[in-house]
Amino acid sequence: MKFVDEAYIDIAAGDGGNGCVSFRHEKYKEFGGPNGGDGGRGGHVFALADPSLNTLVDFRYARRHEAKRGQHGMGSDMFGAAGDDITLKMPVGTIISDAESGEVLFELLAPGEKILIAKGGDGGFGNLRFKSAINRAPRQKTPGWPGDKKSLKLELKVLADVGLLGMPNAGKSTFIAAVSNARPKIADYPFTTLHPNLGVVRVGPEQSFVVADIPGLIEGASEGAGLGHQFLRHLQRTRLLLHVVDIAPFDEGVDPVAQAKAIVAELKKYDKSLYDKPRWLVLNKLDMVPADERAARVKDFVRRLRWKGPVFQISALTREGCEPLVQAIYQHVRAEQQAATHEPPHDPRFDAE
Repeated sequence: MKFVDEAYIDIAAGDGGNGCVSFRHEKYKEFGGPNGGDGGRGGHVFALADPSLNTLVDFRYARRHEAKRGQHGMGSDMFGAAGDDITLKMPVGTIISDAESGEVLFELLAPGEKILIAKGGDGGFGNLRFKSAINRAPRQKTPGWPGDKKSLKLELKVLADVGLLGMPNAGKSTFIAAVSNARPKIADYPFTTLHPNLGVVRVGPEQSFVVADIPGLIEGASEGAGLGHQFLRHLQRTRLLLHVVDIAPFDEGVDPVAQAKAIVAELKKYDKSLYDKPRWLVLNKLDMVPADERAARVKDFVRRLRWKGPVFQISALTREGCEPLVQAIYQHVRAEQQAATHEPPHDPRFDAE
């Protein structure tokens, strides 16, 4: 699946309708006064946060979005109708910024949130507005005001609840295929993953979370080396990072501890807030380690890395250890969601028998 994470669009709110100059022309009325109505308001452009959307791909192919202009004023005291508004549906978490200056204008943070991003122009005044005791036959009118016109950049940072970190060939794609409905390309050469892969992990009825497989990071990624640097920003709003490490590399000269330290260093250089996110260590490819050597190798790895956080041992290929990891992830994500919405924690004592 090719993921489109940013898009450029041009939007134009509707212009206001022009005011009208008109006078009454009624039989048997010698002095017909002004009756020209105002023009209608131009249509607004709204952005709506739609939780069913995950990408900005639609805006890549439809760049121009225009609302209707307001109707012109008419005689007989008739005001013009307002132009139709348009609503652009975007994923939750979309950041809307000015395409030229880069200034962030709006941000869609909550499902169903609706924001006015371009205001329609006000309608012009008809000559009815200019009637006075000393100006009984005004011929003035004003044109409608132009609507807002903007060039915008849309950027999506909310990709998933959980993001996978790791070197190329650490087994991230195999893991996401093992626990979710995603079917990423898997091969034994570096940079198999060229685009982020999203997978929905089903834990139970109405219990799920989204995991993102990010292209593998290499040393120097924060300065632009490799592929993963292009997608580091997508991890900024995940609730949890899984640092996937190949515990049994094919090349005996490769030190997985040194690789893990390099990833952590790149993360810290790129963004300190990203470095401070909850991060779990996932030691993968356990099936490649003899059973009697696993405990000692894991203990040595954790000691040399000086890791203080949670550690999980899995084999994504055989799915060994994946289920306990998935359950732990869901409980963490659920707790984060409850904290964000101030929802009371789940108490199993009140479950139905």
